[in-house]
Amino acid sequence: MEDNFESLKVMVIDDSKTIRRTAETLLKKAGCSVITATDGFDALSKIADTQPNIIFVDIMMPRLDGYQTCALIKNNSTYKSTPVIMLSSKDGLFDKAKGRIVGSDQYLTKPFSKEELLGAIREHVTT
Repeated sequence: MEDNFESLKVMVIDDSKTIRRTAETLLKKAGCSVITATDGFDALSKIADTQPNIIFVDIMMPRLDGYQTCALIKNNSTYKSTPVIMLSSKDGLFDKAKGRIVGSDQYLTKPFSKEELLGAIREHVTT
Protein backbone atom coordinates (compact mmCIF):
# COMPACT_ATOMS: atom_id res chain seq x y z
CA MET A 1 0.00 0.00 0.00
CA GLU A 2 1.32 3.42 -0.95
CA ASP A 3 1.71 5.86 1.93
CA ASN A 4 -0.33 9.01 1.72
CA PHE A 5 1.67 11.66 3.52
CA GLU A 6 0.43 14.47 1.23
CA SER A 7 -1.75 16.29 3.72
CA LEU A 8 0.43 15.68 6.77
CA LYS A 9 2.00 18.55 8.66
CA VAL A 10 5.16 17.47 10.43
CA MET A 11 7.09 19.63 12.87
CA VAL A 12 10.81 19.10 13.47
CA ILE A 13 12.29 20.86 16.50
CA ASP A 14 16.08 20.75 16.71
CA ASP A 15 18.78 23.32 17.41
CA SER A 16 20.99 21.66 14.78
CA LYS A 17 20.47 23.14 11.33
CA THR A 18 21.88 19.95 9.79
CA ILE A 19 19.32 17.73 11.53
CA ARG A 20 16.47 20.10 10.66
CA ARG A 21 17.53 20.22 7.02
CA THR A 22 18.02 16.44 6.78
CA ALA A 23 14.62 15.67 8.31
CA GLU A 24 12.93 18.36 6.23
CA THR A 25 14.40 16.98 2.98
CA LEU A 26 13.40 13.39 3.78
CA LEU A 27 9.88 14.36 4.86
CA LYS A 28 9.24 16.68 1.91
CA LYS A 29 10.28 13.93 -0.49
CA ALA A 30 7.60 11.75 1.14
CA GLY A 31 5.02 14.47 0.51
CA CYS A 32 4.72 15.97 4.00
CA SER A 33 4.61 19.67 4.62
CA VAL A 34 7.31 20.47 7.18
CA ILE A 35 7.49 23.13 9.86
CA THR A 36 10.85 23.56 11.57
CA ALA A 37 11.70 25.18 14.88
CA THR A 38 15.07 25.85 16.49
CA ASP A 39 13.98 25.24 20.09
CA GLY A 40 11.00 24.67 22.34
CA PHE A 41 10.01 28.32 22.61
CA ASP A 42 10.14 28.75 18.86
CA ALA A 43 8.10 25.55 18.47
CA LEU A 44 5.34 26.40 20.93
CA SER A 45 4.27 29.52 19.07
CA LYS A 46 4.43 27.69 15.72
CA ILE A 47 2.38 24.72 16.99
CA ALA A 48 -0.58 27.00 17.71
CA ASP A 49 -0.32 28.54 14.24
CA THR A 50 0.24 25.37 12.22
CA GLN A 51 -1.47 22.52 14.16
CA PRO A 52 1.03 19.80 13.13
CA ASN A 53 -0.11 16.15 12.91
CA ILE A 54 3.11 14.85 14.47
CA ILE A 55 6.09 16.48 16.19
CA PHE A 56 9.73 15.34 16.26
CA VAL A 57 11.68 17.01 19.07
CA ASP A 58 15.37 16.89 19.93
CA ILE A 59 16.13 16.32 23.61
CA MET A 60 19.27 18.42 24.02
CA MET A 61 18.38 22.03 23.18
CA PRO A 62 19.13 25.36 24.80
CA ARG A 63 16.45 27.30 26.72
CA LEU A 64 13.71 24.66 26.66
CA ASP A 65 14.86 21.06 26.24
CA GLY A 66 12.94 18.29 24.50
CA TYR A 67 11.50 16.88 27.72
CA GLN A 68 10.13 20.26 28.81
CA THR A 69 8.82 20.95 25.32
CA CYS A 70 7.10 17.55 25.15
CA ALA A 71 5.58 18.01 28.62
CA LEU A 72 4.20 21.43 27.63
CA ILE A 73 2.67 20.03 24.44
CA LYS A 74 1.15 17.02 26.23
CA ASN A 75 -0.20 19.17 29.08
CA ASN A 76 -2.15 21.29 26.61
CA SER A 77 -5.59 19.76 26.08
CA THR A 78 -5.63 20.86 22.43
CA TYR A 79 -2.38 19.03 21.57
CA LYS A 80 -2.16 16.16 24.05
CA SER A 81 -3.21 13.64 21.40
CA THR A 82 -0.58 14.95 18.93
CA PRO A 83 2.18 12.31 18.71
CA VAL A 84 5.56 13.56 19.95
CA ILE A 85 8.67 11.62 18.92
CA MET A 86 11.85 12.30 20.89
CA LEU A 87 15.14 12.55 18.97
CA SER A 88 18.39 11.93 20.80
CA SER A 89 22.00 11.15 20.05
CA LYS A 90 22.03 9.04 23.22
CA ASP A 91 20.43 5.61 23.24
CA GLY A 92 20.08 5.41 27.01
CA LEU A 93 17.39 3.61 28.98
CA PHE A 94 17.13 6.59 31.33
CA ASP A 95 16.42 8.93 28.41
CA LYS A 96 13.77 6.63 27.00
CA ALA A 97 12.11 6.27 30.40
CA LYS A 98 12.19 10.02 30.98
CA GLY A 99 10.70 10.52 27.51
CA ARG A 100 7.84 8.20 28.38
CA ILE A 101 7.22 10.01 31.68
CA VAL A 102 6.72 13.34 29.88
CA GLY A 103 4.36 11.65 27.43
CA SER A 104 6.44 11.09 24.31
CA ASP A 105 5.07 8.47 21.93
CA GLN A 106 8.35 7.13 20.59
CA TYR A 107 12.11 7.61 20.82
CA LEU A 108 14.46 7.71 17.83
CA THR A 109 18.21 7.72 18.11
CA LYS A 110 20.17 10.08 15.85
CA PRO A 111 21.29 9.70 13.19
CA PHE A 112 17.87 8.46 12.13
CA SER A 113 17.07 6.93 8.77
CA LYS A 114 14.34 7.85 6.35
CA GLU A 115 12.67 4.53 7.23
CA GLU A 116 12.65 5.39 10.93
CA LEU A 117 11.14 8.83 10.36
CA LEU A 118 8.45 7.59 7.99
CA GLY A 119 7.87 4.51 10.14
CA ALA A 120 7.15 6.72 13.15
CA ILE A 121 4.69 8.76 11.10
CA ARG A 122 3.06 5.60 9.79
CA GLU A 123 2.74 4.20 13.30
CA HIS A 124 1.35 7.28 15.02
CA VAL A 125 -0.63 9.16 12.41
CA THR A 126 -3.58 7.52 10.73
CA THR A 127 -3.53 8.50 7.09
